[in-house]
Amino acid sequence: MLSALAEVPNRTKNEDDLESAFRAHRTTVYRAAYRVTGSAADAEDVLQTVFLRLARREDDLVEVDNLKSYLYRAAVNSSLDLLRMRQAARLEPLAEADMVTSGAKHDDLGLRTWLRSALAKLNPRHAEMFALRYLEDYDNREIARMMKTSQGVVAITLFRIRKQLQKDFNSQMGERR
Repeated sequence: MLSALAEVPNRTKNEDDLESAFRAHRTTVYRAAYRVTGSAADAEDVLQTVFLRLARREDDLVEVDNLKSYLYRAAVNSSLDLLRMRQAARLEPLAEADMVTSGAKHDDLGLRTWLRSALAKLNPRHAEMFALRYLEDYDNREIARMMKTSQGVVAITLFRIRKQLQKDFNSQMGERR
């Protein structure tokens, strides 16, 4: 898609910046989306959505302080939006419908499905913090810097999220018995 831009005469600086950003950060955006959605097809959709939104921005990409962090957050938020839409429509992700559900794979699938559903219910900022910490392995200091907050706020928020998820998980397990 963006490689075709190189052949277009009279390209703007913003188009050049967008292509450079895509080449430099597409893997980061894809991986973040895949970690949240668990689906390659959904991760591709999120990748396209993030860069289409970026292309529609009227201001220059230069105005974004930390482009990698901005794109990562956009990927996580778009992924969570996708999960929320699915949950609201009560649709099952296609990738999960095709998976074999037996033994340990079934338990793992159930846990991943529950976690995606639980993350979709969280405040987007809290879900993003959780994803950064436990899916992407960033430490609290890095998360605080990326989200422009203090390490204390990150630690307290993660503690509360874990408690909330634990409570939700326990109630889900009680319903299955």
